[in-house]
Amino acid sequence: MADMAKQIVETNGLLDVASLLFRVVNGLGLLNLFLLLLIKAKLLLGSYKLHSLQSKFLFLHPCQVDNGVVLPDEASLYLTAIEDAEYKDDKIEFWNNVYGFDMSCIKKQAMMEPLVDTVDQKQIVTNCHLLKTMDISKMVLGDASFTAPFKLIAERDDYIHAFVAYFDVSFTKCHKLMGFSTGPRSRATHWKQTVLYLEDVLTICEGETIIGSMTVAPNKKNPRDVDIMVKYSLSGRRCVVSRVQFYKMR
Repeated sequence: MADMAKQIVETNGLLDVASLLFRVVNGLGLLNLFLLLLIKAKLLLGSYKLHSLQSKFLFLHPCQVDNGVVLPDEASLYLTAIEDAEYKDDKIEFWNNVYGFDMSCIKKQAMMEPLVDTVDQKQIVTNCHLLKTMDISKMVLGDASFTAPFKLIAERDDYIHAFVAYFDVSFTKCHKLMGFSTGPRSRATHWKQTVLYLEDVLTICEGETIIGSMTVAPNKKNPRDVDIMVKYSLSGRRCVVSRVQFYKMR
């Protein structure tokens, strides 16, 4: 946060008064507003939870018990794309002008941290692509790291602001097959969905295709964090783009 504070001070031309401001201990002036904004930013960035994707990558071992069962025993990870202009403007573009201050350096950090939230199914623009299915009962160390290709086909003319990841689980070892989905077209759950905002706003027409891949792996320094790399490209009538974006789930 210290580096961000320094960058915000420089961006807004406050270097001449920064030392004076930071020496203010009591008072209700600009420093308090400035620190309040930094605290708000820290709380916002720290509030993003790992619920959706992390639950996919944590696993249990049958504990070396004969005929042991892990439930749920099967999980599938899906990806789709959504229109989300209003929310993105409110939560991401917001940092361009925070009560007159340019805090766009925090915007870059906010873009890298996926948002766990409930997505309205009306926002879905493409099909839902199955990225990977895992047999949880047989997972071993290293299975949580993978690269999976995807192909998303537009179901209508619209704009795309984000990818959305979610998972389904199945209880195949029960006497009756059962399970549930955390997807936006299903009943809302505690895990919600994971929204990965794009740097580009994609203009897509019905039938056009976004092709790409998603790479997921535990962070090397802190395995509780998840590093995500998304490569995507679109070659459409109104939009041509090819990009690689990096995210970190904390």
